[in-house]
Amino acid sequence: MTAIQQVRIHGPAQFALDTIALPSPGPDDVLIAVHHCGICGSDLSYVAMGGLPGNPAPMPLGHELSGVVQEVGDNVRGFQVGDRVVVNPTAGGNGIGNGGPEGGFAPQLLVRGVATDPDILFRLPDHLSDEDGALVEPLGVAMHAVNRSELTAEDKLVIFGAGPIGLGVLLVAQYRGVKQCVVVDMSETRLQLARKLGAVTCNPSTADVEATLKDAFGSSENLGRSLPDVDVMIEATGVGAVFEQCVKLARFGSRITLVGVHKAPASLDLLSVLSKELCIRGSMAYPDEFPAVIDMLSSGRVDAHALISHRFPLSRFDEAFATAQRPEEAVKVMVDCQA
Repeated sequence: MTAIQQVRIHGPAQFALDTIALPSPGPDDVLIAVHHCGICGSDLSYVAMGGLPGNPAPMPLGHELSGVVQEVGDNVRGFQVGDRVVVNPTAGGNGIGNGGPEGGFAPQLLVRGVATDPDILFRLPDHLSDEDGALVEPLGVAMHAVNRSELTAEDKLVIFGAGPIGLGVLLVAQYRGVKQCVVVDMSETRLQLARKLGAVTCNPSTADVEATLKDAFGSSENLGRSLPDVDVMIEATGVGAVFEQCVKLARFGSRITLVGVHKAPASLDLLSVLSKELCIRGSMAYPDEFPAVIDMLSSGRVDAHALISHRFPLSRFDEAFATAQRPEEAVKVMVDCQA
């Protein structure tokens, strides 16, 4: 084999399964046979924008992946051919599927700098599937949001957004022992899954969010106003109006964490932040969560496979991507890169 196919962005709303030369690893690198790669919400944004600003087209796509080591550079220690691995796409400055020269929607992937950065590759335990491995990255995003929220088992939690990250937050919270959680979303398909996973749900198009939260958690008084007695709100929609609603509904001392990607400014009621002593934090990516996510999946205490709503071969990537663009029916779309 001297050539492979790789999904690359060629312009706004334009991508193709291109034929490229088979990459060859240098002494510090590893060549991975990619088994599965999930379609992320950021992938949808990258395609809509025509790639990341400042990065020349075509831009390779795909960063939620697992695979098997095929070739190992002479300087690489600790990995050998046949090892099943998870790839941290942001480690080592690689930017895999995020503006770097490589992307995960391909049968083979060059992973650079493995010899010099211990946080690029992680072994996947034998009892976990390749699909489990491809879920580590999005679950890492979710776990970091939970960590940033300083969530405890006793906290009352509201998750705004039932996409893969919001539902991943639900799984991590349950793994950490949280018993009281409400998930808010407008997709009945996604809310049905949230209910299956054990959450109370609210569709704001058919129910009042404030009333639902009060029914679930009770009320708390602040300056003469009754508010839902919620400890932590995690905003995973990226919608400015939803963040503003979080600030409005938060009780005294609430913690609000933003993990959804906001593409436009939102207003912030600073009087509410002041008078209710709110703690508002951002949460970006996964500085060091991969090992803890692998431990969580290994525990058998979370049903991560429930997040996968659709499966496609790489040869049908057009269909896979179109499905991922329909949140009313899709959650996590998984691509088999060997098919």
